[in-house]
Amino acid sequence: MINSRIIKIFLSSILVLAFLFSNFFVLAAPDPLEERQALEEELKKLEEQITQYEKDITKTQQEKNTLQNQIAVLRKTIEKINLQISQSNATIKKVGFQITDTESSIGQTSLKITDSEEKLANNLRLVYESDQKSLIEILLSEKNFSDFFNNLVALEAINAKSQELLEGIKGLKVDLEGQKQNLDEEKTDLEKIVQIKTLQKSESGKTQQEKDYFLRLTETEYQQQLKKKTEAEKRAAEIRARIFELVGVPKAPTFGEALDIAKYAEGITGVRPALLLAILTQESNIGKNVGQCYLKNPSTGEGVVSYNGKAVAKVMSPSRDVPHFLEITKELGKDPYSTPVSCPMSFGWGGAMGPAQFIPSTWMLYREKVKSTTGRPADPWNIRDAFLAAAFYLADYGAANRTYNDEWKAAMIYFSGSTNSRYRFYGDSVMNIAGQYEEDIKQVAKAD
Repeated sequence: MINSRIIKIFLSSILVLAFLFSNFFVLAAPDPLEERQALEEELKKLEEQITQYEKDITKTQQEKNTLQNQIAVLRKTIEKINLQISQSNATIKKVGFQITDTESSIGQTSLKITDSEEKLANNLRLVYESDQKSLIEILLSEKNFSDFFNNLVALEAINAKSQELLEGIKGLKVDLEGQKQNLDEEKTDLEKIVQIKTLQKSESGKTQQEKDYFLRLTETEYQQQLKKKTEAEKRAAEIRARIFELVGVPKAPTFGEALDIAKYAEGITGVRPALLLAILTQESNIGKNVGQCYLKNPSTGEGVVSYNGKAVAKVMSPSRDVPHFLEITKELGKDPYSTPVSCPMSFGWGGAMGPAQFIPSTWMLYREKVKSTTGRPADPWNIRDAFLAAAFYLADYGAANRTYNDEWKAAMIYFSGSTNSRYRFYGDSVMNIAGQYEEDIKQVAKAD
């Protein structure tokens, strides 16, 4: 039989173990209150996350809409520029046809003049031969008096015809000169259209690049990229504040230096510095697109490209500009055949000088004004003189009034001599650039 003592010990152990296990299960069982609190905390976190997700979704949707709006605006801008380019192309074709017709008319008129000159020469020869005979010779050479009088009548008729032909030739000459003048004006007009087209293409290219840039962005990257874009614009403004590039000037001034010169011109002419800087920026853009040439033949206006020596026709108008150009360079001690001027566009003449892109004949209109202000010979390649001459020109056409319309009109006249609507891209672009420079000037003022 099993020892009773052992049995007691076994039973006691069982009881102890049962007690311990019961306490373990009691301790391991979750407290309902703590469990509830934990669930409430978890639910709160989930609700916060859901709220944040909703905010992110709304933000992303707004970014998407903003991006789509940006792209839509850019597309409209490109469509407008393309329409303007198409309009310019149509105008170029129209003027081209007009030039062809005018040249044909000039050819026909030249033939008439040649024919009239031959007839006049024959008549004058007959008159001359009659004048060499004495009255007795004429009487003896005729069989009777009626022949004598008939010859007198014929001679009088020849004189009358000669006068008529002479008047006709004079009329044809005047008409021909008028046609030539109109042709020159048409070619100049076409040259301006080509310049506008060049600026439009450049603007369209920049806009297309910006459009492609936005299209490459994802919706989630937009805010980050927009921030980078803002920083890049700020950086560009800082760079723009340091360098102000001008055509025909070996060393570009800083924006601060250019602004100081523009303020100097403002004090004399009243023209707003931002407008003057915008005009010179636009003219330099044209000048860079046209390139730089040297005049080589003053009789024909032919020249060469400055950087490769390639022959170019119509570098400078021999009748309108070459004499003035030779006078300007002589006064300044410059070699006229190694001083840079703009190359010609597809039509018309080149010959624009320095940052303000004045042609010699126009520079002569403002040379004395600049000279009387500075006390030395006016130099179109000198930044200060170029700024001052451009400001005088703009002031003459109302820019000193400082209204949008007056400044726009002055810019248009500076470019083409008129406010023709076909060139309004130039005026609009100048005013847009002036607005950007106005902001830069305010930033410079704050920094000072």
